[in-house]
Amino acid sequence: MAGSQVGADLWISEYVTPWDIYVHGITKVLAYKKTAYQDMYIVETGVYGKGLVLDGKWQSCTGDEFIYHEALVHPAMICHTNPRNVLVLGGGEGATVREILRWKTVEQAMMVDIDGEVVEACREHLPEMHQNAFDDSRTNLVIADALEVLDQTDQQWDIVISDLSDPIEEGPSFQLFTKEYFEKVQRVLAPGGYFVIQAGPVAPAELRLHARLVNTLKAVFPNVHSYSAPTPTYGSPWGFAIGSTEAIATQPDPATIDQLLQEKTTGGLRLLDGITLLGLFQTPTYIRQAIAAETQIYTLNEPPKFFGKGTLGN
Repeated sequence: MAGSQVGADLWISEYVTPWDIYVHGITKVLAYKKTAYQDMYIVETGVYGKGLVLDGKWQSCTGDEFIYHEALVHPAMICHTNPRNVLVLGGGEGATVREILRWKTVEQAMMVDIDGEVVEACREHLPEMHQNAFDDSRTNLVIADALEVLDQTDQQWDIVISDLSDPIEEGPSFQLFTKEYFEKVQRVLAPGGYFVIQAGPVAPAELRLHARLVNTLKAVFPNVHSYSAPTPTYGSPWGFAIGSTEAIATQPDPATIDQLLQEKTTGGLRLLDGITLLGLFQTPTYIRQAIAAETQIYTLNEPPKFFGKGTLGN
């Protein structure tokens, strides 16, 4: 390529649409495992640090994961203002729990992940992400099926965060993006609680999954809001959705949010403050229009199927 210096001999190629591929240059494979549920790689990249790849799809990396994880965790925590018990479904890297534990109010953070081998590999190879969150006395790590845990628990949670891998047909999580799953979550939410999900890409060419997930949430929760954050290594801005029986303040006062974060967190945030939250909650017109035009709701009989599966090669 004229004028460019190629610095990698190994590449992870991930289809973003049937016509578009996002390619990451890999300098080293730190770990590989074919677990009972998925293919896992932990790799080093040229410019974005270490990354986790499941079933060929990029999950997160040390270079920009703070954007995804802060956007996933803190808006719901801020909406609640005083979260004590938080349930995470998924979250293998431990970065979601890391962000939860920034809140001084948190007494318990239970993380439920189906794939213990992925969690252990992340614990070993991605300390930059979990930052010893697994060893915090407030963390309760459970290796189990999220659906079974939701069916069996009698505990109620102030915040439930669904931090799951994309619902590709071969993967372990496609059932966890359905109305039936959201109803199970609603049952374990404490009064005044909030539920948040990672809700797929929101690039103009890829809006269907996000729009349908938001509408599925609306079939269960009276108040739902779509928001998104820039995520460079995903090749697309990434969507999230928050649902609750409580109102969602979509035009928060930045100074009030900054004061809340100063009083109730240990700090260290790199993305989120009052101005950023106000901006995140201003959902662009094209996304709002796509949500309004969509009618399908995901169910166990008609679950979502996320496009694409990546490959690793020379």
